[in-house]
Parts: sequence; C-alpha cells; structure tokens
Amino acid sequence: MVEFWQNLHPAVQLFLKGIAVVLVIFPLGGIGSLAERKISAAMQGRPGPNRALPIWFRWVPVLGPFLQRLGVFHLMADGLKMLFKEDALPGHVNKVYFVAAPILAMIPALTTVTAVPFGAYLNGEGELVPLVLANLDVGILAVFAVSSLGVYSLIIAGWASNSKYPFLGGVRASAQLISYELSMTLSVLPVFLWINAPGTNGSLSLFNVVQYQSQPGLLGGTWFFFLMPVSAVVFLVSLFAETNRLPFDMAEGEADLVGGFHTEYGAFKWGLFFVAEYAHMIVGSGVFVLLFLGGWNPLPWLPLEKVLGWMGVAGNHPILFGIASIVVFLVKVLFFIFVFMWVRWTVPRFRYDQVMKLGWQKLLPLAIGNLIFYAAAIAIIELHLGVAAWVALALATIVALFAILRPQSRAAL
Repeated sequence: MVEFWQNLHPAVQLFLKGIAVVLVIFPLGGIGSLAERKISAAMQGRPGPNRALPIWFRWVPVLGPFLQRLGVFHLMADGLKMLFKEDALPGHVNKVYFVAAPILAMIPALTTVTAVPFGAYLNGEGELVPLVLANLDVGILAVFAVSSLGVYSLIIAGWASNSKYPFLGGVRASAQLISYELSMTLSVLPVFLWINAPGTNGSLSLFNVVQYQSQPGLLGGTWFFFLMPVSAVVFLVSLFAETNRLPFDMAEGEADLVGGFHTEYGAFKWGLFFVAEYAHMIVGSGVFVLLFLGGWNPLPWLPLEKVLGWMGVAGNHPILFGIASIVVFLVKVLFFIFVFMWVRWTVPRFRYDQVMKLGWQKLLPLAIGNLIFYAAAIAIIELHLGVAAWVALALATIVALFAILRPQSRAAL
C-alpha cells in the first residue's frame, strides 16, 4: 500500500491529501459540537440531545434507540439546517469582506493540520516514518505562522459587519491574539533548545520532538510535560486564549457583546466560524500532545515501538504499527478536547481587563523566565559547571518566581 501511494503522481497525491483534510476536519467539527452538547448536559445534570429520531429508524429495535440517546440525529438535523436555512445578507454590511471572513477562517484550520504528524510506521529498513501530509523541517513554525492568520477573519468579520458589537469583538480578538501569541511562542522554545544540541543543525520538526521523547534513558524517554511543566502550562493557557474558548472567549462574549464578531452572521457562514474553532482546538490539542505528551508513545519511558515489539508486531506489520500509533495519538487528543469542554462548562468567564493582565503581567514574564532558566541549564550541562552554578540558578529562579507571582496590591490593580 505504501509503495502504491509513493508511485502516484505528485499532483494526484496533493489532490487526495486536500480531499482527506476536508473530509476529516468537517466531520470532526460536527462531532465536536455534538460532544460539547452531551458533555455540557452531563455536567449540568440535564438530558442532552436525545429526542430526534427519523421515522424510518423508529422501528429498528436496538440500533434506533441507541442512536437516538446518543444524539446522532441532532447532529444531522443541525447540519441540514445550516445548509438549507436562508443565508441572509444584511444590507448595511460590506458584502465582499462579510462573505470572505468565514472562508478566511477555514483556510488556517485546513492548512495547519497538514503539518501535524498524527502517527508513524516502521519502513523496511526499520526506520520510523511519520504519517503526516507535509513533513516540514520547520513544522512548529509553519503551524504558528499559519494559525496566527486566523485572527484576520475575526477582525474582517467585525469590521465588515458595520456594527459596534461585532467591531468590538474584532478589536478584542486582535488584542488577545497579540497578548498570548508571544507567551505561546516563548513557551515552546525551551523544547527545541533542549532537543537540538549546540553546534548541530537545528530542526523545528514536530516529528523530531516525538523522536526525542522516544529515546532510552532517564531524560531521553521523559515527556516534556514532566521535564518542562511551566512550558506546558503556559502553552495550554495560551492555547485556550488563541482558540477563543472559555474563559477567554472575549471576541464573542454574549453577556456584553451579544455575539461579538459573528452577531450579524447566520446559517452556513455562521457554521463555518464554529467548524474553524473546533478545527483549531483539534490541531492545538494535537500539537500539545506532540510537544509535551510523547505523541504516539503510550507512556513515559515506554515507546510504542517497544510495546509492539513485545507483542511481535513492530517491524513485520507496518500497517498495524501505523494504526496503533494513530489510535494512541487520537486518544490523547480526545482527552484534551474533553478538557477544553470541561473547562468551558466549569470555569466562569474572565473580564477583559483580567484577560489582558493575565497575558502581559503573568504569562509573558513567566515564559521569558522559563526560557532563560532552560538556556542557563543547558549551558551548565554543556560546560560541565559545578554544583555552585546549579545553586545560583535555583536561587535566581526562586527570586524570579516570587517577583512574577506575588499578589499585587489593590492600588496596582
């Protein structure tokens, strides 16, 4: 099967990859909305979507009631409603940009997923090959560069709506993105400083990060979540803000902005914004799993290759290896999507000034201090400095943490 794929014309491969991305992202967006409704219902102790049932399924004895309780037909009804509902175009909007904004929102969502490896397999030479649509050596840089373009769709939607609430939503989105993009970028730099030895050709490949977490040894097999917990926390909080999820949904806060940037939108164009939001959430969870949770390795210090080797299916069955790696990776991603929904339905929304203060006064200094700490630690290891250097670094870290996390006086707030 691998040889058949490699023998296809590059244009055919690109076309099939594009179709695959669309066929994966759109259903995942719909399933994400259904999961959100079921999880929110469970957390609030109320029945979730469990009523819709087509008449031809009413007489199916077991499957019909099961799918009804699962809420699958609500998802189909929602999708059909968005497709066939009248797509109104208000007369006071800038029509070109108003229509272009939801399309622009989908471009980063469909592009970033191509640079995210979602599994791997062993080739005939025993080498691990990533399962990724575009295996870029600058993978994390490409994800950051393209995903940051998504905010333009919110700004354009807010401006083109020619209404004050959408405009305020667009302004909030741009300010929030700048505030948290810096912290997110700085939080991943220690990871790449750590995996790239000084003096060698550096790489920003996400696959290389997973490979480093698959090595034998105490530090080699450690997931970066345990080796760099501050980086993981800063990245995760910034990811919530970048995806506009509660408690950071300032761009669409219905309590003070009605619907924010999408107040004037409805039907299919409204649906595109939310498919894009779920796609960003899925891609962001995947990047977090690759950077900090070992990718497709089931446990720390226990790579998938070794587990399947014990079962005798590592090198002889590349397809089984690939399927197992995809399953492990997806389980981790689904867990973080659940975390996104869990937080949304349990944590109250911040005020806008609190979002800004958290980004600029806490997360950004913490990300800068974390980068300096790991740069110093790498220098101490490479230069073989003694215990005195580690003690000095520990004391400097304690002082810096106290300065960053100390409670502020009411006058300063």
